This record gives sequence, structure tokens and C-alpha cells, in this order.
Amino acid sequence: MDYQDINAKTIDRWIEEGWEWGKPISHKVYAAATQGIWDVKLTPTKMVPHEWFGDLKGKKMLGLASGGGQQMPVFTALGAECTVMDISTKQIETERMVAEREGYDIIAIKGDMTKPLPFEDETFDLIFHPVSNCYVKEVRPIWKECFRVLKPGGYLIAGVDHYINYIVDEEEREIVNSLPFDPLTNEEQRKQLEREDAGMQFSHSLEEQIAGQLEAGFTLLDLYEDTNGEGRLHELNIPTFLAMRSVKMG
Repeated sequence: MDYQDINAKTIDRWIEEGWEWGKPISHKVYAAATQGIWDVKLTPTKMVPHEWFGDLKGKKMLGLASGGGQQMPVFTALGAECTVMDISTKQIETERMVAEREGYDIIAIKGDMTKPLPFEDETFDLIFHPVSNCYVKEVRPIWKECFRVLKPGGYLIAGVDHYINYIVDEEEREIVNSLPFDPLTNEEQRKQLEREDAGMQFSHSLEEQIAGQLEAGFTLLDLYEDTNGEGRLHELNIPTFLAMRSVKMG
């Protein structure tokens, strides 16, 4: 089985078990967003600054690995024309359920972001990409595809891992792993993921996450750090995630 098939099945199961990132927003939250009262996350605890988005009315937005009915309904309520792509069948089903409940249209695609994105060049004004590339082995091709499908002047708003989570044991007390963390080549690291029921995950360097965007052609505009939201690293206020806002210069 391909590792992405493992991840798709794992995420579907997590959703059945009540996974935080698989719970759709309520009608009340959607209605508030239509009145301009809203927030969204890219990373576990911090809200994305509203100014990162600008006026979304009439903008074409891609939610990349952003299914689950949490962010796309908000952006739709703010006037964006949304497309969402996710590898999880259940995340896509939830996205469609919320759209039907609230009476709006959305293009919802089950797809694998490790493959070329199924969109024409310069299709979108904005890509919203919450933390998810930790589930793929190579991230540089994803940044290149994001650059391709964005219009000139379009923004990439992405949350990514900081790699620190991957060097520690399950209790986050000892450094036990070398980098890169790659369960496809390191059996002990794969066993650790299996014990944690964490799917197939991979560490990525800041060179991959930041320089990879620059190599694709993006200009980095802003960033902030975030913690896990729970666990020992969080209690010690050790950042483990980055959120970035980049632009495809026109």
C-alpha cells in the first residue's frame, strides 16, 4: 500500500474517532462569518491575522489539504469562490455536507497533493494550506505546483512543521531520532509512528519549507511560530510550527 493510501485511511478513521481537525463548523459560526465575525487557524493555537487575507469577495481560493468544513465555509461566507482538495474521503464528504447545509456551492476534490494539481495555470487568487505537508515525503514539488496555479499577485498562506516534533520520543522528554525522520527508510521511526497511531509522517527542514518556497518563485512576506497546543514541548513553550504568508509577484 502506498504511504498516502495509509494516510488517507488513517485520517478517515481519526475523523470517526472525533479528530479535532475533522469537526465542521456549526451554522452559528458560519452565520457569524457572514457578518464579518470570524477566525481561522493554520497551526494548533494561533489565529491567522485577518490582514493576511485582505478582501476575499470574488476571490478564487484553493483550500489545499484543507477539507473538513472548518475553513472553506468561513471563506465562502466572506465572499470567496472556494475549491478544496483533500486526500481524505471523509474530509471531502464533510465539506460537501456543510455546503449543502448552508446553501452554497463548492468544488470539493479528493486528491493527492504529491501529484500535479488538477488545475490550470494561474487559476487561484489565494491558496490556504494548513499543516499537512508533514504527511508527504517531498514538499518542494508542492510549492512549485502552488506557484503554478496561483495568479500573479496571488498569495500562499501555509502552515508547516518545524521538525522538532520528530526528534523526540513519544513523551517528548528525550531526543531519540536522527533527521530526516523518514518511516519509508527507517524502520524504528515507522514503528514509533505506529505506536502513536500517527499515520505516515516526515520531517522537513526549514530549507525545504522556506527556501523551497523561494526556489519556486515566491516572495516571503510574513511568518509566525506556534506550539503543539498540548504536551511537554508546548508546556515549555517550544515552537514546533510555522505559519507563512508568501506572494507570487506579478
